[in-house]
This record gives sequence, C-alpha cells and structure tokens, in this order.
Amino acid sequence: MSDLIPVTAIAPLELVRLPDHLDGRTGSNRSLLGHAQIAAQTDIDALKAWLARFVDTRTTFDSYRKESERLLLWATLELGKPLSSLTHEDLLVYQRFLANPQPAERWVMKAGRKWSRFDPDWRPFAGPLAPTSQRQAIIILNTMFSWLVNAGYLAGNPLSLSRQRQRKAKPRITRFLDDELWLEVKTTIETMPRETDREREHFHRVRWLFSLLYICGLRISEVIENTMGAFFCRRDSEGGDRWWLEITGKGDKTRLVPATAELIVELTRYRRENGLSPLPLSGEPTPLLLPIGGKQRSLTRSAVHLIVKEVFNRTASRIRDRGVEFEHLAQMVEDASAHWMRHTAGSNMADTMDLRHVRDNLGHSSISTTNTYLHTEDDKRHKETEAKHRLGW
Repeated sequence: MSDLIPVTAIAPLELVRLPDHLDGRTGSNRSLLGHAQIAAQTDIDALKAWLARFVDTRTTFDSYRKESERLLLWATLELGKPLSSLTHEDLLVYQRFLANPQPAERWVMKAGRKWSRFDPDWRPFAGPLAPTSQRQAIIILNTMFSWLVNAGYLAGNPLSLSRQRQRKAKPRITRFLDDELWLEVKTTIETMPRETDREREHFHRVRWLFSLLYICGLRISEVIENTMGAFFCRRDSEGGDRWWLEITGKGDKTRLVPATAELIVELTRYRRENGLSPLPLSGEPTPLLLPIGGKQRSLTRSAVHLIVKEVFNRTASRIRDRGVEFEHLAQMVEDASAHWMRHTAGSNMADTMDLRHVRDNLGHSSISTTNTYLHTEDDKRHKETEAKHRLGW
C-alpha cells in the first residue's frame, strides 16, 4: 500500500487510493437492483473491469484508460465526489474543462518530453483538447457509462441526456491522395538514395510499407500489430493459388485481405533484402515491418508515422520547387498523415470495385462507411451540373 498515492495528488489509475467517501461504494448513482454482473464494489474496480475487455487491443486500451482516468481524477479532485455520483450537469462542466484543463500545474504535463505514467511529474493532459478530441472523449465516456449501467453497477448513464443529434449521412472522404499526388509520392520513394547499405535498407522498407498501406488499406496499428506469418496461400475454385493476409484490426476483429500478385512481389523483395526466405511460413513471428538493422521486433506507431510523414514532406518539397502555382498541391501533401493512405486505398478501390468487396477489404462494419469513398459519382454529378444547370447571364 505504500506505493499508492492519496487522492490529493495527481496519479495514474494504478496508483490512486481513494478515501471511503470518494471510492464509490455509496455513490448516488449506484444501482440498487441487486443483480450486478461484475464483482466491483468501488469505482476504480468497476473501471478496471470495463478496461479489462480491451487489454488485447493496446491502442484502444490506452485511449479508454486515458479518458476514464481523467474523469475519475477530475471528479474526485475538482468536485470532491465519486465518479458514481456524477450527474448530467457535472458532465457539462467536465466538457468545458476538457477545452481548458485548469489549474494547468495540476493537470497539464510540462513541455519538452514525454513523462512516464509513474513519474511524479506525470499529468493526465498534454494541453487543452481540440474540439474533435473533446467529442471523442465524450463518446468513449458514454460507452463506459452505458457498459457500467448494463453491468448493473450504475443506475443510469448521465451522458444519455445529452442532446441526441439526428443521424446524418456521412460526408465524402476528402483526406486522400488523388492519382496525381499518389504518383508524386511513388516518385519520391523511387528516387530515394540507395548508395549505402543503410540507405538501401531504408528504401526497401519505405517501399514495402507504402505497398502494404495502399494495396491492403491497413491502419498503422494493423501494420505494427500483425506479423508476416499471417500471409497464407490457398487454392481457389478455378484451381489457382491465391495469397491472403489475415489481419486482426480495430475492435479485435479479423478480416482476410487479398494479397495481390503485386504485393507478393514486394513482400519477397523486402524479405530478401532482410536476409529472410522469399515467402513467410505459417505462423512466422516476423513483424510486417522491421527496424533498420533487421532486428525481429515491431516498430512503434510513432516510428511508422514518422516514416510516412518524411515521405510526404519530401514530396511536398519536390512539388513546391516547381513554382508558386504548385503551392496548393505541396500544402495538401504536407498536411497528409499516415491515415490518408488508408483513405487513398479506399477511394481508389471504391471507384473501380464492388463496394461489398471494398467493405470487406477495409474491414468496415457497414457499407455506408464504404460509400464515403465514392468520388467518381460526385465528379460526374458536378460535371453534369456544370454543363446543364447554368445562370445564363
């Protein structure tokens, strides 16, 4: 117990010790029906029971722990009440707090480095949350409260009274590279230096990464969390061999992605450059993407993001060198992130393939999500409107 931190100090969920009046045993929103589906008697134990469902999906677990931890600390430190006593009005105040967590010395980490969760200088926030991050936080907390109600721990969800907006059609995806910009990115990759062994290894890694992102439409988390042993070959109905990549992705869902002949060529080239056999064995633990030097370990999300961003920045620089009239294209590539590659893959597939196949390739739960990648019909509609719907002044 000596490692635990009293509630007067900021500390991560693992180290917090709450006094009896704040631990949630007598929370005003505790369910009194007596048929709880979890054994938790305190708010911290209830949060841990909820988070335990996500331990196998690291990115989801980290995100959900962060938001539940922030709310628990805010409720106990700022309001002086347990999480299980929070009301709808309290959550409205919390939403404003997310936009400007004050006092900053209590809630916001010092700039300049990333602190360990167990460092005394650790804080729950890196700074004020942007509107999109605020919305994401509330979505996660709404999921948490709903689960605690269904588990019989809470009597009600204080976020369920929030304004329910009518479901809107999802807008078209706009953060993607069109064919012209995608060609520019490929040109950047093809012109990377290959004079030294290290440069050659870096070139082949970048080419393989972008091949994976484009052909398979993978998320960065899927690149780092899956292995080459997930590739397999099976005979199709016509007697031909087809390669597939089994991906475990968002929500711990598994999907089969076609590994095209082009991708298998890139795979064998990348493996040979790393001293591996041309094709992987079933269950082989080799990560899909390797560090420079060939060590058999996965890269971090931030490392992969940096690799992609470096390619985009080089591409933007090449385009910008052509003159001021190309600045808008350079800026677009410069603004791109790794997830743009998934949108780029989805957009190209959606314009040329059966949407049901695109849905399954990308792992969408609904075809309405896949519809947001349809740009060809939008372009046709714009062209026809331009030609046939005129002012005539």
